[in-house]
Amino acid sequence: MELHLAGKVFIVTGGSSGIGEAVTRQLVEEGAIPVIATREKERSLQMVKEFKALGKKAHAIIGELRKIPFCKKVIQETAQRFGRIDGLVNNAGRNDWLSLEAGTPDRFSWTLIDNLYHYHALAHYALPWLKLSKGSIVNVSCRIAVTGQGNASAYAAAKGAQLALTREWATELAKYGIRVNAVVPSEVDTPQYQEWHGTFEKPAKHLKKVAGKVPLGKRLTTPEEVAAAIVYLLSERSSHTTGQFLFVDGGYTHLDRAL
Repeated sequence: MELHLAGKVFIVTGGSSGIGEAVTRQLVEEGAIPVIATREKERSLQMVKEFKALGKKAHAIIGELRKIPFCKKVIQETAQRFGRIDGLVNNAGRNDWLSLEAGTPDRFSWTLIDNLYHYHALAHYALPWLKLSKGSIVNVSCRIAVTGQGNASAYAAAKGAQLALTREWATELAKYGIRVNAVVPSEVDTPQYQEWHGTFEKPAKHLKKVAGKVPLGKRLTTPEEVAAAIVYLLSERSSHTTGQFLFVDGGYTHLDRAL
């Protein structure tokens, strides 16, 4: 299926690891120009070098997304370099596993800053360019936003807010032809997810137990499967889809896990 993404410019936060890296690579395959916004300097610059060696365009902007001036820089530098912005993938974030009991109000605020504030800041600063391109925003949330999990109050709050903003922005921006959707993954085989499993006494056993609860295939979702949904939502093939939550989780959220 032709997605008509050639030459279009998309900002991908956290675009050098996990789901973000998979999105970046699929955009390159489609002929689009990804702009990686991340703190991971070495990995992102290596990817850009790799793509350029293949005759593809890509760019990386290194900094801390939790800092609002950096978010503004991401938009300004992208626009100055390429003259357009066709879409934004809000993806970067991290679960700090802070419970209500253990997580202080200060830590709660910090987690919101780390996982939520840059979603709003980037969309705000990108808006003039997205109006011109009638572009697309995809927010990457998590099934914890709708199911809960325990011991992750701040992260759950941030992920739930991302879904709320998705519907709010879809409503507000429809008049400009801008589409806003969310992809909601669950158990995805990323480096961050593997790191979390490593905190258990028997990581392999725990991983197998979790994967066994996924109705479709009894396995974790791959980053590439989530990325495919994101890239589709960025494309003109989803031209009449907005305000939607697309769950890419093997049925983990909504199907009976006893299947």
